[in-house]
This record gives sequence, C-alpha cells and structure tokens, in this order.
Amino acid sequence: MDLQRLFLFLIFVFSLGLVWDGWQRHQYPERYTQQSAPAKEALPKLQATPPATSIPATQPPVAAGQAAIAQPPVKQAAGKTIHVKTDILEAEISTIGGDISWLALLKHPDALDKNKPLVLFHRGAGTHNYAAQSGLLGDGLPNHTSSFISEQDQYALSGNAELVQVRLKAEGNSALKVTKVITFRKGSYLVDVAYELENTGSQPVAANSYFQLIRDSAALAGSSAFLPTYVGAAVYTDKEKFQKVEFPEIEKGKVDYPKQAEDGWIGILQHYFVAAWLPKEKANREYFTRKLDGDAYSVGVILPSQAVNPGQKALVGNTLYVGPAQTDLDKIAPGLGLTVDYGWLTVLSAPLFWVMALFFDWTHNWGVAIILLTVLIKLLFFPLSAASYRSMAKMRVVAPKLEKLKQQCAGDREKLNRAMMELYKTEKINPLGGCLPVVVQIPVFIALYWAILASVELRYAPFFGWITDLSAADPYYILPLVMGASMIIQMRLNPKPPDPLQARIMQIMPIAFSIIFFFFPAGLVLYSIVNNILSIGQQWYITRAAENESKVAATKR
Repeated sequence: MDLQRLFLFLIFVFSLGLVWDGWQRHQYPERYTQQSAPAKEALPKLQATPPATSIPATQPPVAAGQAAIAQPPVKQAAGKTIHVKTDILEAEISTIGGDISWLALLKHPDALDKNKPLVLFHRGAGTHNYAAQSGLLGDGLPNHTSSFISEQDQYALSGNAELVQVRLKAEGNSALKVTKVITFRKGSYLVDVAYELENTGSQPVAANSYFQLIRDSAALAGSSAFLPTYVGAAVYTDKEKFQKVEFPEIEKGKVDYPKQAEDGWIGILQHYFVAAWLPKEKANREYFTRKLDGDAYSVGVILPSQAVNPGQKALVGNTLYVGPAQTDLDKIAPGLGLTVDYGWLTVLSAPLFWVMALFFDWTHNWGVAIILLTVLIKLLFFPLSAASYRSMAKMRVVAPKLEKLKQQCAGDREKLNRAMMELYKTEKINPLGGCLPVVVQIPVFIALYWAILASVELRYAPFFGWITDLSAADPYYILPLVMGASMIIQMRLNPKPPDPLQARIMQIMPIAFSIIFFFFPAGLVLYSIVNNILSIGQQWYITRAAENESKVAATKR
C-alpha cells in the first residue's frame, strides 16, 4: 500500500516538474538559449595564458604553468578577421594567434532557427564563447596571443578545388621563421593546423606545439533538466579508453585522466556535436585541462618537441575535427565514435540505432524507420507478450470469481489472500505474469530514448504533416494525446485490479504519461503509440480467444 502511494506521488511530482519546466521555457526562452556570454570588452579574459615555456615533457602543464595562468592575461589587439568558406564549413580566423574564433556548420540548422546554419565556434556577446587555439612553446616563438600577417582576407573553395589554405606569417625578429597553415578540405569536417618552421639562425632551435579548445559552460539552446545532455570535455587513449571530464571537475581540480599517452585525442562535447584535436603520429603527447578566468575552460594537448637545425625546415601540426558526433567517426580516429553519448545502455542503444538506420536506408524516412523498428521489437517479444496477455486474459475471465471471494472474505484480508492464491493455482494463473513484458521492455524503451535523443541524424528529421523534427517534442501535443488514448484502450482490456487504490492509479496513468510525453522527442512518442496499437491488437485477440475457451469449457461441464 505504501509503495503504491509512493509510486503515485512520484508520478505526480515528475509530471508537475515537467509542466513547470515547459512553462518556464515558454515564458523565459532567453534562459534556455546559448548565451550568458560576457560582454565584448571582457572577451580577452577567455584568452588562456599560453602554457609556460619551461614545461618538461613529463610534467603536467597545469602544475608547471600555474604562475603564468594565475597572472591576468594581457589585453590583445583586435586584429583582422579572415573569412573562409567551403561547401560544408564557414569560418573566421583572427590574425591574433590564428584562432578559429567563429565556425558554422552549413549542413546543420541552428537549434532555434532552422533557416540559419548552426554556429559552433563563436566569440561575442549574446552567445556561448567557444574557439580553437594553438601555438608554439619557446622564447620568442608565436603563440595564440601573437600577431600574424595574412596574405588575403577572403578564402573560398570554388570550382574543382579540393582544399583551401590560409597562410599566416608570424611577426617578429626570431631566427626561427614561423608560418601557420590552416587547411580546409572539400566535404570534410577535418581542419589541419600546421606550423612551417625555418631556422635562419646559427643555433639549433627546439619548440613544442600545443593545441587547445576554449569554451565556457553555458547551457545549450533547448536544454532541460528533464532532457539532460552532456556538455564538457572528453579524453580518449587506447589504454584508458573513453573518459568524460566534466567542467566542475576541472574547476575543482578533481580530474582523473591519462596526462601522458602515445595515442588518442582530446576534445569538447555538446549535444550532437564535437570538436576534438586528433594528433596523427603515435608519439608521446601531454593532455591538459584547466579553469580560466571567468566562466571559461581550456582543454588541449602538447606535442613532442621538434628540433630544427640551422638552415633546416620542419613541419609540426595537428588535425581538428569539428562537426557532428556520429558512430562512424571511428574511421577518422579510434574512439571518436564514442562521442555519440547513448548513456549507460549503449549496449542496447547502438544496435537499435544500427537497425533503425538500415530501415531508413530503405524508406528514407526516420519516422517510418521507427515504426518498422517497433514492429521488429514487438515480433521479438511476441512469445513473452503472448504469455503475459494469456495470463491477463485468464485474470479477466476469473474476475467474477475474485469478486465473489472478496464478498465471502470481507474483513479477513489474510483469508482472502489465501483464497485468491488457491484460485490462481487452480486456474493456472500467474498474477505477476502481466508485469514481466513491461519490465523487460523498460530497458529497450530507455535505450531507444537515448538512441533518438543522441543521434544527430534525427535532428530536424521530418515524419509526416506537422512532425518536422523527430528529435523534438510534438509542438501541438497531438502524438502524446494519441498515446494517452491508446493507453486508456489498452487499460480497459486488462482485468480490473482488485485493490481500489491500484485501480485509481491505473486510471491516472494515461493522463500522467501523456503529460510526461509532452516533453519527450516525437520519435519516442511515435514508438510508444505503435507499440501500444500492436499490443492492443495482440491482447484483444488473445483475450477473445481465452473467453471463447472459457465458454466452451463451461458448456462441457
């Protein structure tokens, strides 16, 4: 009895919370957009002080560069902005440090306005702050606060060209002449960032290169406490595998990831998209994370020292992936596909999405693919569901006998329970048999929820009519109401619970779940509707068959 009341209370609180969250999002949409950025005059605080030039290869950069990080960064000149455009990327590069300070994904719409491209990197007021930086470590060597000279201000991929290169020459009188080369390729989310080094002096010169991402912790547009998604850092090495490094852990200094490795990558994840530095060569590298001034964090990698003898040239570089998180990214770098965050049920979510993608290849409609996947899941669970529905059908048939027992044993609950157990044994009924399919399908439901929520392929994926985004909630709440109606029909096929409180809970369930599903992705609600419709058909057929069998048995008596 207490557990039933608790269950009802939890449903009520959860539903109330969802309604409140939805109302807040409607009344104050500005709180749920990608903003809370500092004003433009405060932007230089996002410039992380370059790692100390004396960092040894075996020492963590945070500890070695603590003094430098603690110093207030010097305010930099604005510099010029270089504009680059390919078929799938549009970027702005600053001549101060050669930072990629603005980058849009042309094939992916914005979360709030699908007529605009999604802007992943951005520096300015009214949005989150996110940029890619790099530099060299050494006295007099250029870093991400140094000035560069550009050959031109506009670059565009045109004609049959396969790539476009931005060349930036470092200012200064150092004997080591440095040119930063940023390469964009056609149809690729990979950006190569390299340094051409030429030693014009008389002494050998050694330099480490570092590559980092700077981001604040601002929430994403559309984020919600009830539909949580991860925003933070991640590190992958072959030995330790994929590890998330949350921003609060970085701020508290409680990070636990491999600082030294010979492989892997480091990056920042947010819902659907990832930016990650992918060192190519298998060589010792040093991963670092740090908290910067204000609401800003830095994650990056320091590559091994490169020696350049007098009169010699060398090339050091790294590759930046900046684009959608997809399971096939393992082709680019081992473990990069793990940036698709399916949660703790990845073992189920991954194959479910794989099958759903197969159906999409046949139908070219993700909604139809979800329907076909639902039918397949229902077929796989058919034997279990059939046994359950037969048990419930028998419960429905013996309902009059149970009511008679309740009248005979009124006031003696212990006697009633013994009589009910004896009746179940005589009729060969498992009173808990109807619960098993529900319990078994809960992990499948949760796994599919994460497969739909985390897969960028379903972002803005249309179904039919008013459903133009299966990854978002139904804007008119039609699907949740249809699902609630299907639950009511299914509930009426079930035997009436003997306990009055339990019966009231069952009556409230369709309403509670309809409210909860107001905020769930339309694709998941579609799955629930199709699953309920198939269950209604299967249960109706089995119930009618059981009732006919009971009538035949009664006539034989």
